[in-house]
Amino acid sequence: MTTAILVSEVGPRDGLQSIAALMPLESKMAWVKAEAAAGVREIEVGSFVPAKLLPQLADTASLVQYALTIPGLTVAVLVPNLHGAQAALRAGAHKITIPLSASETHSLRNVRRTHAQMLEEVRAIAQLIRAMPPQRRPVLEGGLSTAFGCTLEGHVPSMKVIELAEALMRCGCDEVGLSDTTGYANPAQIKSLVREVQSAVGAAAVHSLHLHNTRGLGLANVLAGIEAGITTFDGSLGGLGGCPFAPGASGNIVTEDLVFMLEAMGLDTGIDLPRLLEVRSILRDSLPDEPLYGFTPAAGLPLGYTAAGGTA
Repeated sequence: MTTAILVSEVGPRDGLQSIAALMPLESKMAWVKAEAAAGVREIEVGSFVPAKLLPQLADTASLVQYALTIPGLTVAVLVPNLHGAQAALRAGAHKITIPLSASETHSLRNVRRTHAQMLEEVRAIAQLIRAMPPQRRPVLEGGLSTAFGCTLEGHVPSMKVIELAEALMRCGCDEVGLSDTTGYANPAQIKSLVREVQSAVGAAAVHSLHLHNTRGLGLANVLAGIEAGITTFDGSLGGLGGCPFAPGASGNIVTEDLVFMLEAMGLDTGIDLPRLLEVRSILRDSLPDEPLYGFTPAAGLPLGYTAAGGTA
């Protein structure tokens, strides 16, 4: 089992896109700054989508520009298409994720494109990135949404996920991330699908999971992912988020609970958990009507807690 795990914060994108309230840019900046100061090394700060669709993320370009001033922080964004990728490249994001739903029904609902159309978008984005100077090229991740099941289609065959992962890599992605968009996955399924996709496209290209806790299996699925060789996990502060285009897809993994479990197991996230817990005050102040989740914040840290080693 690896000893170093990257926890990628996705709350400013996946969390905020799923709620009606608009968080002011100043509060988002404070959130990003505070999490980075707590040791979070990668934050997905937003998505380049039309403001009329997701007004919560209309200030993504400004937030990217601010986040780029924070030393050591990988600034990630999600883009739905080539147009969004062009905006992300102009802004200077370090990592770009484009979602490709394994469920074509969800793809049509989420980005209004078929699999074939989305792969064309990916190919065009990859060509655009390859034309850039090497030192300026962002990482291009193909995010396979609904990889473990879909509220619109139900079961998603593993062969479809593998087929799309291979297609994404052929189109020019640097890596493929697997997403349990709807919270359907169980630990056995996580291990099986991760290993199958790694076998198809190479373990180095499959090292991240985006998991939800919709049915209470989020952290169990993290452990299964670690055992399968995954080293990057997405989390959302306070458990904010879901997918507005997948009915019932609530419950992003709570970043605070994720970090506690990993550190208590002796795995190194590089995150100062007490400082991370303090960041919740920014969300409480700017989103007073939004419920925040998490067992660790509610219970507090165990007596004698020490980072990357559990309790003394």
